[in-house]
Amino acid sequence: MNSISVQIPSITENIRMIESFIDNAKERFHLDEDIYGNIMIAVTEAVNNAIKHGNSSDSSKNVFLSLDLDENLLKFTIKDEGKGFDFHELPDPTAPENLEKPGGRGIFLMKNLSDEVVFRDKGREVELSFYMNAWCPAFISLQKRFPLS
Repeated sequence: MNSISVQIPSITENIRMIESFIDNAKERFHLDEDIYGNIMIAVTEAVNNAIKHGNSSDSSKNVFLSLDLDENLLKFTIKDEGKGFDFHELPDPTAPENLEKPGGRGIFLMKNLSDEVVFRDKGREVELSFYMNAWCPAFISLQKRFPLS
């Protein structure tokens, strides 16, 4: 398994360091443009949430980002030092009463751009998984149920 990680103080400007981290991962692991775009948006959104909501932009608290590559699966783990949150009780950003609100779409984006999203440690940790090819377990399962013939 290949792994890389970075730790940053909770300052919004440090998102640039995360973008560079993802750019380096793109080069190191030869990511194609489609998955790269999804990763860039989902991971920077998760780190931004960790900075702003998890650590309340407290620069004395850190955000930890790690990337593990195991065969064709990329897993990004983002951790903060905050109080956590109830990730089961999130408002639906697509509900009519929420459409005009300026925020509240970050986790929605992460869930729609990642292949898997898992929250741990009372919401202080999120794991975003990306399959490097179309033959991810969900696709294989669908193909078995609905063969392409």
